[in-house]
Amino acid sequence: MKEVEIYTDGACSGNPGKGGWGTILVYRGNEKIISGYEEETTNNRMELTAAIEGLKALKQPCRVKLYSDSAYLVDALQKGWIWGWKRNGWARGKGKEELKNADLWQEIERLVHLHTVEWVKVKGHSDNELNNRCDKLATGEISARAKMNGNGPTQKADET
Repeated sequence: MKEVEIYTDGACSGNPGKGGWGTILVYRGNEKIISGYEEETTNNRMELTAAIEGLKALKQPCRVKLYSDSAYLVDALQKGWIWGWKRNGWARGKGKEELKNADLWQEIERLVHLHTVEWVKVKGHSDNELNNRCDKLATGEISARAKMNGNGPTQKADET
């Protein structure tokens, strides 16, 4: 089974607001970089999306070490919360409180059955170079779209 490292991060300008995600897959020293954007989203959705897109990029079952600075994501898998949510019909607790991002949790649950995944929590904006690069990818997606839409901070004023 191939061994792959996946680094992920999500970002949001406003929460909810414009969002971006970045993912770097590393296999035998080679990197595959993917990123994306959503117009109206939340930071947590972008964190989950980064992990989903990384896992979806794998073409066959792999042994994966997935690094994220999102306690929301990592704790749900390491502590097994996701399996309780599934047992409760994708709701939280016996009171059937709505589970936010249920669609994304269901996709993560589907993907973890295809791979052997170890979830690793890293400190955000710290010394993990690849996590920092993922953060730049995510925030870069937001900045690039803002510039394309004429809302970016580097937009030049009309001089005429």
